[in-house]
Amino acid sequence: MSKIIAVTMGDPAGIGPEIIIKSLAEGELSGASAVVVGCVQTMQRILALNVVPAVELKIIDKPADAVFAPGVINIIDEPLEDPQALKPGVVQAQAGDLAYRCIKKATALAMAGEVHAIATAPLNKEALHSAGHIYPGHTELLAKLTNSRDYAMVLYTDKLKVIHVSTHIALRKFLDTLNRERVETVIDMADVFLKRVGFTHPRIAVAGVNPHAGENGLFGDEEIKIVSPSVEAMKAKGIDVYGPCPPDTVYLQAYEGQYDMVVAMYHDQGHIPLKLLGFYDGVNITAGLPFIRTSADHGTAFDIAWTGKAKSESMAISIQLAMQLA
Repeated sequence: MSKIIAVTMGDPAGIGPEIIIKSLAEGELSGASAVVVGCVQTMQRILALNVVPAVELKIIDKPADAVFAPGVINIIDEPLEDPQALKPGVVQAQAGDLAYRCIKKATALAMAGEVHAIATAPLNKEALHSAGHIYPGHTELLAKLTNSRDYAMVLYTDKLKVIHVSTHIALRKFLDTLNRERVETVIDMADVFLKRVGFTHPRIAVAGVNPHAGENGLFGDEEIKIVSPSVEAMKAKGIDVYGPCPPDTVYLQAYEGQYDMVVAMYHDQGHIPLKLLGFYDGVNITAGLPFIRTSADHGTAFDIAWTGKAKSESMAISIQLAMQLA
């Protein structure tokens, strides 16, 4: 039996519905074993605009009812409170609530074994918060729903892979909360993740916090007090890990094949190089959950929502990767 992937709509006012349809309507994923969790009426409205390939929407109650065939998208309906009031490209509480409910439903399906992985379309954090769901993003929401304590965001492309010590936290607060336990946990998660995706002997680089990795304490002491001891502790456990490495060069070294993954200390340190080198084919993966979760590595793109202009490569790759890893 094929592994079934749940694909969540994300914010319906964004490009999520469009890139899901594009991903599943044509190419390698046409007829793939994917079940969308989202608002049927929103999908119908977008199809009526003739900005995406024509497909048949098959409404199902549970994944086991799905019929996988080219030109057919199976969907479990999570209705909006007022579907006709939904406006593309606008922050709306009902859209944020729908995105939350889609994630909650897909998580329940994954925990019950009815689907084998989740691929998520982007949500809008402002809309999510306006609906009363106060989470920084998908990663933290999924961790809460699955009671996962140790988790981390991975950004994944063919030539560059990054895992983050911290993500959605103010930089000032990050410096106050950085500690050895977290750095060591993320190094271990990087090793486990890479082995899961096929690396027999992963090589992991750990970026420093400060310019030039602190240069022996000249530009900060986080490397001396936290990062370097963490690296040595994980080396002692048999992990092939290097660092602290200067952040301005380590990503190029990984891109050129010297390392298999970089441990980034904070959000922008990891996101900027990966999005520069792999914006359209990058995938977001949450390490540390009970199931595989992948995501398109971009936002809701409200400025082009429902216009047919959105590129679907990252969404398609995230679904393909979820199928491979499930």
